[in-house]
Amino acid sequence: MLEGRADMTESKIDRMLLLILRLGAFGCFAGWTWVHFYWEGPYGALLWNDATFELAERFGFSWEGFVGSGANDGLVQKWISGIGWLYLSGCVFTLLVRENSRVLKGCLIAGSGLLLILAFAKYLSAQRQLPMLIEHGGQILSPVLLVMALSLGIRHRVTVATAIIACVMTFGGHGAYALGLIWPTPANFFGMTTVILHLDYGAAKLFLQVAGILDFVVCGALFIPVLRRPAALYAAIWGLITALARPVAGMSLSLNYWGSDQFLHEVVLRAPHFMIPLFLFFVWRKVEPARADEEASTSVARNPVGLLSTFFTDKSKT
Repeated sequence: MLEGRADMTESKIDRMLLLILRLGAFGCFAGWTWVHFYWEGPYGALLWNDATFELAERFGFSWEGFVGSGANDGLVQKWISGIGWLYLSGCVFTLLVRENSRVLKGCLIAGSGLLLILAFAKYLSAQRQLPMLIEHGGQILSPVLLVMALSLGIRHRVTVATAIIACVMTFGGHGAYALGLIWPTPANFFGMTTVILHLDYGAAKLFLQVAGILDFVVCGALFIPVLRRPAALYAAIWGLITALARPVAGMSLSLNYWGSDQFLHEVVLRAPHFMIPLFLFFVWRKVEPARADEEASTSVARNPVGLLSTFFTDKSKT
């Protein structure tokens, strides 16, 4: 009976772990869907160049057909709009995919490819700064993690190892930017810190450097058994805080819709930044052996008559 209860508890935890990965991938696709439909996908550096136009020209597109005119959208705008529908499909697929859904799993893997292209475009826009590409690792791998959990198992070593890699990439990229030693710290990092914490430039820089050091400490601690669970919990909390910092710093009562249309999606698309560490925190949860004994003693205390009857029954058999 106690074994059955333990199996039931483990099954509930596994369903919760799968839900965490599902919500992480869904949030990532949902946030970027909003970006593509409401704003525009960040593909400028990837598409607005001579090499891309020359390629389009070979397929018979003129300059107006490629970039568009005031009256009609060009190839680029239509292509970006079409990608928005692919991201919307990714949202649906994350909710519908199951263990035997081979087609949907393949679609989610393709969705990771779309996220990789998007991250590469942002990397080009950032003058090929490596942290810009690395920090998107959690988002890129979030659909892959969901597929791995369904195909290999929620606790499979490959699934867990991929989650660690995703977490390390996210916090490693953030840490490199926050330290500002090799690559310059983005202006919005300073902006959010000064607006929320009311710090001057010097204090904000010190705060970001300390946060950057802690990001790298977390990356290392994830590989140390004694420290990995507290590190994952810190990463989940800090990932949520940094995601929430966008609307907290940017939203205002003076803006239309309080600025929610401009900033809330920044939290949603960063769902893997805190969902993946949260997954690691719970997947590393140890079931205490003493719990079964505690449950047994509790049941005995509640039903001592049952214990006596079992005792006399065993005596009669002997």
